[in-house]
Amino acid sequence: MTAITHPDKLYWPDDGISKQDLADFYTAVFPKLKPYVVDRMLTMERCPDGMLGQCFYQKEAPKGLPTKTIRHKNRDVNYIVGGSLETQLAMVNLGSIPVHIWGSRADCERQPDWMVFDLDPSSSEFSSAAKAGLLVKEALDHLGLTSFPKTSGSRGLHIFVPLRRGPDFDEVLAFARTLCDRLAAAHPDTLTVEARIQNRGDRVYLDSMRNGFGATVVSPYSVRRRPKAPFSMPLAWKDVKPTLNPSTFNLSTYKKHLTNHDPWQDFFASRQSLKSAAKSLKSI
Repeated sequence: MTAITHPDKLYWPDDGISKQDLADFYTAVFPKLKPYVVDRMLTMERCPDGMLGQCFYQKEAPKGLPTKTIRHKNRDVNYIVGGSLETQLAMVNLGSIPVHIWGSRADCERQPDWMVFDLDPSSSEFSSAAKAGLLVKEALDHLGLTSFPKTSGSRGLHIFVPLRRGPDFDEVLAFARTLCDRLAAAHPDTLTVEARIQNRGDRVYLDSMRNGFGATVVSPYSVRRRPKAPFSMPLAWKDVKPTLNPSTFNLSTYKKHLTNHDPWQDFFASRQSLKSAAKSLKSI
């Protein structure tokens, strides 16, 4: 097992949370995290000084870790392939705090097995994201698509839609973008697809771009470099309420949240086709 160097280094000094605490968290949650990272390409966000320093992204895998070579236009990138606790702890040891994952797996890198919507509120209030999330769920329900929500680990909400592999990234992105466009047009006072922050006002940004080839999203149970060390918590839809405070899911409280009940236990058994939903979306 990977040894953690400088284990007592405080990554969250205000909260007394160390590098070893981060490693202990990922060790404890790995049985729940593993299904979302196994055989999936990962990008590191390395923050070697935790909250006190700068972070940088690293796509190229360090030597000694399992890899998958992906061709990006004019260059090849050797990505880390997740799936083992040893790999996860090696990333932690290199200062990587979040877990950024692809929407596809290494054996079929151009066909995602989920679609994701990233809801980013303009305010610091999660309540706006929760209300927007329920509008997205309603639309997905209308299209016959089962969805699963989670906190982003920050102020937003992520909505995952498990898919049967078939459509490529371009097709999934086109579907997600069209749905976001329709929702923003139907709710112009609360939702937007405006990429420029200064033009969003107080509306929630519906981000479909996480569905592009090579794009990533933080995994369920991913820790974020935010005050109190919050992590991305899978939720049941009944728990998505404006009163929910996502910062309560953090490295100081995680043990009481990791119960036997898993609101995403049926996630991979719920893979579904986009074909009928795409036809329905065109007719709206």
